[in-house]
Amino acid sequence: MTTLQDCLARDAQDPLRGLRKLFKLPEGVIYLDGNSLGAMPVAAAARVVQAVTQEWGQGLIRSWNSAGWFELPQKLGNKIAPLIGAEAGEVVATDSTSINLYKVLSAALQIAGQDAPKRSKVVSERSNFPTDLYIAEALCRQRGYDLHLVDSDRIEAALADDTAVLMLTHVNYRTGAMLDMAHLTAQARAAGALTVWDLAHSAGAVPVHLHAAKADFAVGCGYKYLNGGPGAPAFVWVHPRHADRFWQPLAGWWGHAAPFEFTPDYRPAPGISRYLCGTQPILSMTALECGLDAFVAAEAVGGMQAVRAKSLALTDLFIALVEERCAGHGLGLATPREHGRRGSQVCLTRKHGAYAIVQALIARGVIGDFRAGASILRQAQDRPGSARTDDHDILRFGFTPLYTGFADVWNAVEQLRQVLAGSEWERPEFNQKHAVT
Repeated sequence: MTTLQDCLARDAQDPLRGLRKLFKLPEGVIYLDGNSLGAMPVAAAARVVQAVTQEWGQGLIRSWNSAGWFELPQKLGNKIAPLIGAEAGEVVATDSTSINLYKVLSAALQIAGQDAPKRSKVVSERSNFPTDLYIAEALCRQRGYDLHLVDSDRIEAALADDTAVLMLTHVNYRTGAMLDMAHLTAQARAAGALTVWDLAHSAGAVPVHLHAAKADFAVGCGYKYLNGGPGAPAFVWVHPRHADRFWQPLAGWWGHAAPFEFTPDYRPAPGISRYLCGTQPILSMTALECGLDAFVAAEAVGGMQAVRAKSLALTDLFIALVEERCAGHGLGLATPREHGRRGSQVCLTRKHGAYAIVQALIARGVIGDFRAGASILRQAQDRPGSARTDDHDILRFGFTPLYTGFADVWNAVEQLRQVLAGSEWERPEFNQKHAVT
């Protein structure tokens, strides 16, 4: 049986343990929701104050040049690039994930329309993050394509000679299941289709290798594992073979080849810079840079390989402790046990009371979140790759290796055990739904 002392000993040997001091975590809180909103870097508050009081307050408009504001999308993109297997000059931080998805899916459909005009289908996973499906649905309606949704174990079978684009999220937001990017991209290429990957739940948590996988387009989030703050700018990557082929659909002045020439006609910037649109949110970008600097620090202690190793160790421990200490309380597991198919979160299932259990945990200082699970795809644990449909809801726990420790995992499970054993979750105040779950 694993004890708290065992976990403290593991923390003492953790090569990433020194990175925790880079984040401001409230006393008495175990934060297991970094997959939804990352913790605040210690440096962020002072950096944003500096940007407000000095760069904006004193520098005023001069700071576009003197403080380097104008180059921030590319500067931050270059810090994101090594986390996702891209090269310098191929990524920009800008806009939101949804807007960036609209840009790259539009470009992918333009390429497909030119290279393979008879292809009429966009394929995606049925349990993909809803905003991705909404964007795809809208674009398919506009462009005359069909959006074809399938379960995760039917993706390959859905690829055919009528497929224009395969659009997938690398790690499923609801189950934590991770798709095999290299294999599925290769299957799409063999079928003559382009690939668009959403890295919102993988960038900064698991190593991503866009070039090695020969992917075509990717977008991702700045405020989850990258710890950029609420609503932080997202990012967009386009393989260089595609970057200069078409305008992206939001042809704004920041994506112009020479924005300060103020010409009436649009001339797109070369490469990834054409995927910019309007004036950038500089204050948000200064906060995002602080989150990215934590990954620069992580390079000295093993980088993303060390982050991934710890992520798997933390999630292994959480699964084992829940099954050991919370047995008999109706909890199931939606997240794959197989390391190659798991992101950096663990999703527990329960037929009734999942929302209230999460609220009771939050009241005790253990912060996770809830996701409704009507007809979720629950991974069969003993047979990787198989699945069945179930109507259980989700208790979702994200593990950010930069600041989460092994003792945090033990203590979180102990609080869960107490909530379940004492039926604490049945109290009325924990069954009142909030707007954000």
